[in-house]
Amino acid sequence: DNLLSNASKYSPESSTIRVAGSRDGFFVSISVRDEGRGILSDQQARLFKKYSRIDDDWSERKVAGEGLGLAICKGIVEAHGGRIEAESEGEGRGTRITFTIPQAVDAVQEEAAGDTVVPSAGGQSRILAVDDEPQVLWLLRNILSANGHKLFGASNAGEMMRLLETERPHLVLLDLMLPDVNGFDLMGRIREVSDVPVIFLSGNDQEQNVVRALNMGAEDYVMKPFSSTELLARVSLSLRRRRAADETMPRQPYRMGDLTINYANRSVTVSGRPVRLSPTEYKLLSELSISAGRTLTRDQIMDRVWGPEYSGEGGLLRATVKNLRHKLGDDANSPRYIFTEPRVGYRMEQS
Repeated sequence: DNLLSNASKYSPESSTIRVAGSRDGFFVSISVRDEGRGILSDQQARLFKKYSRIDDDWSERKVAGEGLGLAICKGIVEAHGGRIEAESEGEGRGTRITFTIPQAVDAVQEEAAGDTVVPSAGGQSRILAVDDEPQVLWLLRNILSANGHKLFGASNAGEMMRLLETERPHLVLLDLMLPDVNGFDLMGRIREVSDVPVIFLSGNDQEQNVVRALNMGAEDYVMKPFSSTELLARVSLSLRRRRAADETMPRQPYRMGDLTINYANRSVTVSGRPVRLSPTEYKLLSELSISAGRTLTRDQIMDRVWGPEYSGEGGLLRATVKNLRHKLGDDANSPRYIFTEPRVGYRMEQS
């Protein structure tokens, strides 16, 4: 009603208002397009804010209203897990407002029934979704549970960290914007305790955010709203990648002196005492031990542990090796586990 009312108010009486609908996988988009005044580019940023009246900037100021209609529309749409946006080619060129919302539950279940289930090698995949919108968590649970996955939901950092420890998920779906913290900060906290794959879910498609997420080690960056088929495809791809990486790990533990690396449960002990390593430290140690007997160059290590975008950052590697040696009780001057090959890289001896 608000969208049609606005289109009528800001358009000539003889003009046409067009309403269109289309289905996009799990979502439905509805647009209302008029042939009226249009919206200047500097007005679009505040269009959905409370008490914002774009007609204040026009010579005609006789349109009634309090500037709440579009703010109400935004609240309703987002409460249903969707989004709303406006487009205009400029003054006098008309406006199109489009809102996108999820299908009804019955439609979701019918669509999900036709999708391919890709369970984890060990059974049901455990997925942790971090989002402060209950509707989004509900939608994710419907999509994923219908396809053989088990979803755990968290709405804040505390819940997320608790579930990471207790449920040990195979994958994390992470919202970029939460009320008290952003997804980048949460990504940092996750990496302090786990190397679980992370897919960002966000309504923000700014290129710098996508690049930053991927540079931090995220598996993927998915824009909201997304179709169920797109989400399932990206989730399945991430889980397959992780299983493929796990399958390349040696089945037998690495043992050298008092050091034992158990690849099956990703644990490290020295003289039977557990050693708590960060995901990056464990990745570095496992790469060196898997290649035991030969030297890995600095570039090889950077590429395998951090990714090619970190090539040349020798200081990061040296600092990580130093921390790793300290936790293992190793001495760089008289090493037992990690050996330095000057101007080349690092190696470990064969067990």
